[in-house]
Amino acid sequence: MSKKLVSWVVLGVGAAMAAPAAAQEATLGASADTSSGAQADASASAPAPEAKPEEAASPPPAAEGEEFDPYEPGYPPEHNLLEIGVYAGIFLPSKDHNLRDEPVDQVKYKYGPQFGGRIGYYPLSFLGLEGDAWLSLSRVRDHNRTTKAVLYSGRGSLVLQLPTGYVTPFVLGGAGKLAAIGTEMGKDSDVAWHFGLGAKIPLTHMLSLRIDGRDNLTAHKSGDGQAHSFEINAGLTAVIERGRKEPPPPPADTDHDGVLDRDDKCPSENGVAPAGCPADTDGDGVLDRDDYCPKEAGVAPKGCPDLDPDKDGILLPCDLCPDEVGVKPDGCAIKDTDKDGIFDDKDKCPKEAETKNGFEDSDGCPDKIPDSFKKYSGVVQGIVFDQGKATIRKQSNATLEGAVKILQDYPSVRMEISGHTSSEGNKENNAKLSQDRADAVKTWLVEKGVDPNRIQTRGAGSDEPIGDNKTAVGRNKNRRIEFKILQ
Repeated sequence: MSKKLVSWVVLGVGAAMAAPAAAQEATLGASADTSSGAQADASASAPAPEAKPEEAASPPPAAEGEEFDPYEPGYPPEHNLLEIGVYAGIFLPSKDHNLRDEPVDQVKYKYGPQFGGRIGYYPLSFLGLEGDAWLSLSRVRDHNRTTKAVLYSGRGSLVLQLPTGYVTPFVLGGAGKLAAIGTEMGKDSDVAWHFGLGAKIPLTHMLSLRIDGRDNLTAHKSGDGQAHSFEINAGLTAVIERGRKEPPPPPADTDHDGVLDRDDKCPSENGVAPAGCPADTDGDGVLDRDDYCPKEAGVAPKGCPDLDPDKDGILLPCDLCPDEVGVKPDGCAIKDTDKDGIFDDKDKCPKEAETKNGFEDSDGCPDKIPDSFKKYSGVVQGIVFDQGKATIRKQSNATLEGAVKILQDYPSVRMEISGHTSSEGNKENNAKLSQDRADAVKTWLVEKGVDPNRIQTRGAGSDEPIGDNKTAVGRNKNRRIEFKILQ
């Protein structure tokens, strides 16, 4: 009898596990056949469009109106789940049980309905701990008399399951207490080990159908070996805190131009298909929205052709030299015939080059420094200072007044005034003294009306001697003021 019951349990659970899988295969097969047939019909009725590389590379978007399922198809087990459930079935007590008061004769309990509840915690998707309690209504028939009895149990189990969707097979084992209470054999309980197998079949994301078959091992009435009591039950199991999937975000179109970001080469700028970038019809780099001449290539910022590329104020087509700055009437540049850097319209001697000597260098004519300037070119005699100071003595006035006249007569001339000292004394003091004396001469000339911008000064100190500093005569030569015409 025991072997038959075990076979029934195995066959019953196997059938429960195979049925959903077979149904799923049939559904998938039917879908595939239907889809294949539909595709074949569509292929026969219309030519297949040519595939674009970009479209083949990116996954197709979800169909409009397609319902989003927030849970994984089939609702496979997950980590950190809490399950609670109820079940009912049949309990087949062993004829060799030892659930009786010691003085009472052992009698077989009849099989009866079983009702129970369970709670389980699954820290891992494949591993869980369960506790359950149940009772079974039974009867005892002895001496032509039938009395009622109740069998009940509380136990804990370790569950190992295969975390697949649609059907989740499992095996379990554990221990607890199996007890009986009745009029015929009194009240007793024994330690009960149990093992079994089963399957869970999800109905919704929270609710599953569960089928169990177990063998309960208790003390044998003979005191040697185990008594096997079988049970088969089915029930409903509710899952608490199953994780939800987030719905996929809609295809992004940041600039709202109708071209999705995945295909948009300018995702932050409102543009036009197919690239999604702003239009530039004439290809001049100025977008149509800013282009005053969108069909004619031009230049920024307005996008129209530049009618004055050399910016000389003479527009095309009147400008015969559009690539160089010119003058009216033809827009061509004025020539510099003698190549002296002064254009012919300003050159008083357009065929003769200017002599760059600092004297009237802007008139374009060759010239030489007038003889009257010779006195004020190089060392200027007649400018004297107080000993060791930058104070100009009055006897220098005549020389300086002559310099003022020359500079006023020739307003284009620019001068450098440099001060020099002998090597006597401290070198740094000499450098400062020479600069102060050059500045004093400039100040004198400026006060007489000379433009200060025409004069620059320099203090050479004792670094540029023209005489021997070892002799009094040489040192006297080295104490001097020099004028130099600047070009």
